[in-house]
Amino acid sequence: MAYSDITEYDGEPDPSDSLRTFGAVVQALREHAGFNRAEFGQLVRFSKHTVESVELGRRMPDESFVERAEDATGNTGALRRAACHLTRGEVGLAAWFRRWARLERAAVSLCTYECRLVPGLMQSEGYARAVFDNSVPLLSEEQLEAQVAARMERQSMLYERHEVPFSFIVEEHVFRRRLGGADVTGGLFDHVLRISALRNVTLQVMPVDAESHGCLDGPVRLLETPERKRLAYSEGQQNGRLISVPKEVSPLYQRYDRLRSQALNPTDSRGLLERLRGEL
Repeated sequence: MAYSDITEYDGEPDPSDSLRTFGAVVQALREHAGFNRAEFGQLVRFSKHTVESVELGRRMPDESFVERAEDATGNTGALRRAACHLTRGEVGLAAWFRRWARLERAAVSLCTYECRLVPGLMQSEGYARAVFDNSVPLLSEEQLEAQVAARMERQSMLYERHEVPFSFIVEEHVFRRRLGGADVTGGLFDHVLRISALRNVTLQVMPVDAESHGCLDGPVRLLETPERKRLAYSEGQQNGRLISVPKEVSPLYQRYDRLRSQALNPTDSRGLLERLRGEL
């Protein structure tokens, strides 16, 4: 893979090839049977919007959808066989984030500084749902569910890649914001405390009363590839940038190292979260 700088954006996450192919087969069989999407939706007992999402490869079909679609299109067996090979691909990931997400899965170390919200790799399901529920413009129910599912799936790295160190530095005010309400915030604290107890995860909180700050230019993510190449990622409104040029990556690592020395240590950080949890 070439590690050149990129800036890219499109509104919809890309479907996987298998989902796209399966959807095309569903559409072909539906049209051959003479049904429009609304009529087909009635037969399979799903909305026409769900039928459209499946046909466009944006939704993983339920087993019940596959069985009813088979019945509605003549029981050829094609859909059942094709459904066995479906993969989600990167459905639910923003277009500008997809390349970084692929790099994450192979990285030998990951560092994240966040000042806007709890990092995705540490979010509870309730918190993630609240984040996407606050999207402007509003997401459809299907889009929201896909985003939440993708965010939760990414967290499997923390548990499966025991040898990879994950470092997080998060601003205290992020945890003080009760996004989604007290119940969601309580669930978030419990989730973050569980994750930060993992032996390969380090969480540090940057206190609100800190008099010095090494990373005032905004959030940043850093990783090291298996080839020992250092990369960085910076995200803004509707865009993200993968940074690979050493002279640009180096100062970002320097800022993160400075911030590590200024944030609370992991033990004190957990203690702060436990106190905030008790205040709810």
